Amino acid sequence: MTTTATPSIALAAAEPVFSNTERLALAGFLAGYTGLTREAYALDLRQFASWCQLNHVQLFGVRRADIECFSRDLEAKGRARATVTRRLCTIAGFYKYAVEEELLDHSPAVHVRRPRLDYESHATGLDRNELGAMLVAAGLGPAAEHALMSLLALNGLRVSEATGADIQSLGLERGHRTLTIGRKGGKIVTIPLAPRTARAIDLAIGERCQGPIFITPGGRRLDRHGAGADRPPGGRPRRDHQDRRAAHTPARVYYPPGRPGPVRRRPARL
Repeated sequence: MTTTATPSIALAAAEPVFSNTERLALAGFLAGYTGLTREAYALDLRQFASWCQLNHVQLFGVRRADIECFSRDLEAKGRARATVTRRLCTIAGFYKYAVEEELLDHSPAVHVRRPRLDYESHATGLDRNELGAMLVAAGLGPAAEHALMSLLALNGLRVSEATGADIQSLGLERGHRTLTIGRKGGKIVTIPLAPRTARAIDLAIGERCQGPIFITPGGRRLDRHGAGADRPPGGRPRRDHQDRRAAHTPARVYYPPGRPGPVRRRPARL
């Protein structure tokens, strides 16, 4: 008589990646930040947690040597010194928060050495002729591109500040066109617009009375990634900080009469 054996299937319980205390520390630390800062810190902690899991180290069982090894691993992968430093700063801030909330006895990142950075910027901004040629080229294209380039180059806005502006934020103060924007850290400021920028924005919004100033062909708000997708023919993508640096040269900063500022200068005639 032949008997057939039925194979049995054993279910193994998967161990959680984080303990309840670690999960509480991660959620509490990230809850203290918003916007792009929170996204950046979440990315840093995600990569560090993945490294810990790969090396079979608990997040609250990390030692100073483990963080040093994580730093060396980033350098071996070709990460820039500024990137490594930011990752280590995020890790140090996370463990400091855990100690302050009495979730951890001691921070293993207190004495971790960070790469030395050269804080002197060697990047060069656009000169007057280059800035003028760029604005002329933008003026020959779509109205939205011209308005965006004018905000970056003549008013010194960040890409995220320009794309986050709404039509309702346009105003008039002392006879000059203004725009209210949200800066880093949630600060709300009102800036005067150069006449050329105001005209470009009027052409860009057309008959629209509300909503974002810059929209995609599908009608959605243009984000900073979409704004930086274009590049000059045969060239590298343009960096918005180059436009901002060019805008902050004394010959191009626009302060309308009656508006407080370090100096009062006429807008550049480009």
